[in-house]
Amino acid sequence: MICMGQYFILLLYHFSQKKTEELKDKIKKKYDDMKRVLDEDLRITLCQLDMEEEAMERVIEENIERCYHLTQDLDQQLAEISTQLEEDKQHSSDRISVTEGRIMETLKLTDPELIHIDEFKNEQLLSLTINLLLFIRSQVPVTKKLFQSYAQEVVLNPDSAHPKLIISPAGDSATYTDTWQEVPENPLRFDTTLNVISREGFKKGCNYWEVQVSGKTYWELGVTYPSIPRKGREEDCWLGRGPASWCVEYFNGDYTAWHNGVPHELIHITGKIFQRIGVFSSSYSGLVCFLGADTMTPLYSFCAGTFTDALHQAVCPGHDNQGTNWKPLLICDASRSAPIL
Repeated sequence: MICMGQYFILLLYHFSQKKTEELKDKIKKKYDDMKRVLDEDLRITLCQLDMEEEAMERVIEENIERCYHLTQDLDQQLAEISTQLEEDKQHSSDRISVTEGRIMETLKLTDPELIHIDEFKNEQLLSLTINLLLFIRSQVPVTKKLFQSYAQEVVLNPDSAHPKLIISPAGDSATYTDTWQEVPENPLRFDTTLNVISREGFKKGCNYWEVQVSGKTYWELGVTYPSIPRKGREEDCWLGRGPASWCVEYFNGDYTAWHNGVPHELIHITGKIFQRIGVFSSSYSGLVCFLGADTMTPLYSFCAGTFTDALHQAVCPGHDNQGTNWKPLLICDASRSAPIL
């Protein structure tokens, strides 16, 4: 027969054992959570780097094709020059000069230094990865932390806004209205496309900004040179339709990346809804990246090689889209973005 003291000792032992098991379970769950965060962060970071690599590969393939056509033209011109060399030496000399110019153009296109890898960003990315555990508790992926460090203030220029856009006094939102507003005409203003661009542009370094797009069914946003056409119904006036701008368009659940009139359908995110869209630009590598800022989901990357002018942020809130698209596009403080979902 077990005495009362022994009974309490056994009871205390079982109670302690139960508490220990509960503590083990809690600790294990915490470590499982940390592993989940690390795995997701690794997936996002590698996906972003893969997309940037694909952008550079596309540019290299385009340059190879251009070089192929140039060499065919050069071969033809050289053959013609050879047959006419004896007939007209002066004329041939002029054509040789033209051909030499095209040869130099070909050599420039094949120069690997035109395709830059953003070593500065990659070094910082590696450094932040090494210190990743410092960010685990905050649940902020290393890629997002890096982009946030490049956040800059964006102020929209009302003098560039289409007359059917309402720009907030602070220059941080653009809203479509059916009413044609009485605004002064000037060379900066878009008169057909529903665009507005930022007051200031940037030429050097990296830049990151975010736009709140929640509740909208149609929008376009991206970056543009100040030389983008602004008057008339030319296709180049639309963001991404000419060589002066890069953008992502969202319309009724479908996403499309645009540059120089070439569409890239983003079928991997069809139907996905993002609260915020982030745009990263780097003059070091000529890179323009778009991502769903809520989850740092890479959308598309363009590799421009070298930017030839300052870049301005640009947004188009779109028309009313049958009454479904009245909400504004809101410029966010990208340095303090909404938490990852």
